[in-house]
Amino acid sequence: MCGIVGYIGKADAASVLINGLRRLEYRGYDSAGLAILDDDRVMVTKAPGKVAVLKDKTRSSWAPELMQRASIGIAHTRWATHGPPTEANAHPHLDQSEEIALVHNGIIENYRALRARLEGKGHHFYSETDTEVLAHLIGDCDKGDLFQAVTDALHQVEGTFGIAVLSAREPDRIITARRGSPIVIGVGDGETIIASDASAIVAHTKRVIYLDDNDIAIVTGDSVEIRDLNNVPVTREIAELGIDAAAAEKGGFEHFMLKEIHEQPDALSNTIRGRLDLDLGSAVLSGMATSPRELAELSRVVLVGCGTSLHAGLVGEYAFEDMADVHAEVEQAAEFRYRNPLLGSRDFVVAISQSGETADTLAAVREARQKGAFVMSLCNVVGSTIARETGRGVYLHAGPEISVASTKAFTSQVAVLLMMALKLGRGRRVSRDEGIRFAREIESIPSLVSKVIAQSDRIEAIAKEYSANEHAFFIGRGPMYPVALEGALKLKEISYIHAEGYHAAELKHGPIALLQEGTPVIALAVDIPGKDKTLGNVEECRARGARILGIISEGDHETAEAMDDYIAIPRTDPLVSTVPAVVALQLFSYFVAKHRGCEIDQPRNLAKSVTVE
Repeated sequence: MCGIVGYIGKADAASVLINGLRRLEYRGYDSAGLAILDDDRVMVTKAPGKVAVLKDKTRSSWAPELMQRASIGIAHTRWATHGPPTEANAHPHLDQSEEIALVHNGIIENYRALRARLEGKGHHFYSETDTEVLAHLIGDCDKGDLFQAVTDALHQVEGTFGIAVLSAREPDRIITARRGSPIVIGVGDGETIIASDASAIVAHTKRVIYLDDNDIAIVTGDSVEIRDLNNVPVTREIAELGIDAAAAEKGGFEHFMLKEIHEQPDALSNTIRGRLDLDLGSAVLSGMATSPRELAELSRVVLVGCGTSLHAGLVGEYAFEDMADVHAEVEQAAEFRYRNPLLGSRDFVVAISQSGETADTLAAVREARQKGAFVMSLCNVVGSTIARETGRGVYLHAGPEISVASTKAFTSQVAVLLMMALKLGRGRRVSRDEGIRFAREIESIPSLVSKVIAQSDRIEAIAKEYSANEHAFFIGRGPMYPVALEGALKLKEISYIHAEGYHAAELKHGPIALLQEGTPVIALAVDIPGKDKTLGNVEECRARGARILGIISEGDHETAEAMDDYIAIPRTDPLVSTVPAVVALQLFSYFVAKHRGCEIDQPRNLAKSVTVE
């Protein structure tokens, strides 16, 4: 992990690579590096820290004429896995001859055995990484054909990889391959760009090729030849990117996260548009690719995801059981395949992933398909691996999400899950009138969110009062319980405050022992069944000196009086209220982090897309 860019063409490769890395900064990283070819030499510059540091070091290390004439290169932003974020551990890595350079996302699981074997043959290693081992292995296999050397090396590798490789002996090509870690190739006019994320490509071309697992490609400035690891030619379609370069700019906002919070009314409108049938009181989700009979015969819905997507799935669990009268459960994707889940042909597995590349969720998809379940995906990235492997699903259409902390993808995931629950419910026990009512509630979500965002100044003033705390509790019941989990996650991600989300009833089963005078407790106390019980828990916290911030329903003066501070959200259906409630917590977390002076868009130690297990 985390970001790969490769370029071959007519332009100044170093500038293209650095600009590409800048567009991948949102993914999270701790060091960066690039390699270019200059005649028969591989020139490498690496640095811990930001891409800006790498850019300055490159300018000071390389003569301007060298940078201008080099038209082929590879680059990388690293999120440390094997070894700390040092210059030695940063990518690219060279082989023993220092004529082959490699950048790599993923993990080589058998690197220790490979390293020991290569050391026995006289290889010397400078880093602690698994990637350097792969670079040496490719060099050891090289008998004059780089493509064959890469192929031979990858046959010996266990684990995951997305790689780009160049050699001073073959200066007219880059070899790229993938297994479990995404690679997309941008096809331009006399130039070709390789990346782990389309964000690095969109400024150059919108024509792209997505590699599948075990694809290996020979890339030149004018061509892309793809084979599998058995050297059999394969064909991959050229697709059109649905994003533009402007989407990756801040647009006048101080941070991408704030921009994306403010984009949510439009993002949710895009997610919902054309997917509600207000006459029948149902949802139109053709991507599910299931007939009414198949939906009616489902015995269980299993939602799998990680992090924020897992929390969206928890909201979906309430929706499917309340609306569709079908048993639903949520599984942490990392556990799914390792515990041998019980699945059958009447089970419907929904894989939730913003990026569509989450390694654990992809593994869950493959396990569910192997066991014969219906499998579909909820993804935001068109052409992503999970979307392609499931073959059925619903795209969020929320637009690119640059900040590491997810906002609009989460709310769009919840909106889609509510529409799915409505669709299943109409095929089971939900009446037309009830369906129309719920559909109209879903339709109103963008305006509900706009009303919350309009309170930004008030929310900032409240957040400032809480920004000096080092601990916080979030509590909720029913569908507000996953909102509490998501609110705590947002706060800890970007402000580094220790925050925990609990079901409100769990407080007295242990966590209440942690309360001290002034400890913040954020209580989700909107109008849902169980609100009175939550207010009882609020009083228990108040009795122990906690400071209470309530998320309440508009006009609920009695509940407001029970709080030290409150943020009011519009009244709506209990399930639908999860969306405006979480937006209020997004803004609260953002402003707390801002007043603490934190790096909001790229929090320490985090990556946007987790493509290793």
